[in-house]
Amino acid sequence: MTERLAVHGLVRDFGAGAGVFGIDLTVGAGEIHALVGLNGAGKTTLMRLVLGMLHPTAGTCRINGRDLADLTAADWGRVGHLVEHPFAYPELDVRTNLVLATRLRRVPAAEATGLAERALAELDLGRYSRIPARRLSQGNRQRLGLATAIQHHPDLIVLDEPTNALDPAGVIVLRDALSRRAKAGAGILVSSHHLDEVARIAHRISVVNRGRSIGTLDPDATDLERAFFTLVHDNEREHPR
Repeated sequence: MTERLAVHGLVRDFGAGAGVFGIDLTVGAGEIHALVGLNGAGKTTLMRLVLGMLHPTAGTCRINGRDLADLTAADWGRVGHLVEHPFAYPELDVRTNLVLATRLRRVPAAEATGLAERALAELDLGRYSRIPARRLSQGNRQRLGLATAIQHHPDLIVLDEPTNALDPAGVIVLRDALSRRAKAGAGILVSSHHLDEVARIAHRISVVNRGRSIGTLDPDATDLERAFFTLVHDNEREHPR
């Protein structure tokens, strides 16, 4: 299986026990790999390291077989992400934000409008296409952020808590969109607090606690919450603060 993302021994130590410590992780082409953990477990830090937003203290990270330091602007154009808060130009309307997002990822102008139109339909944002981003509800800002992350059909998609602020209809729309991307060969790394939701789409689920990978969960298991808390409890008992 082609590895869209390969992380080995990744460390970023902020001191006082905060950071990530020696994480290994892969995401294959066509795979949805979910990260779950309590607040402060290190999921967002790991995603920021993967995206080059933070520099690691140690370890390596490769996207499509190339080290982050060697990636070109064109390589980064094949990555889509939404980490923490969705970004948009508040005074520009939804359609214009989508077109600009494709252009920033080096999509030719001739293709940008078509991609934006398809994203409006896929994320059910068509009725808001001429509305300034600042006037969107929190849920629709999240949909816009997700649309900008996936509309250009990237090889690697990294999403931090993507269902935040989404209503049930939005969760289903996102689930279907990610499943289509995975079937087309994208590798997807997604974090979530919603175990039942990630189990619907994830091929693998990794549990992170205190900045370390402590085990995996079976997406087909009947009681994911119990399995999750057992892993965390056992880890806390073995490594008390």
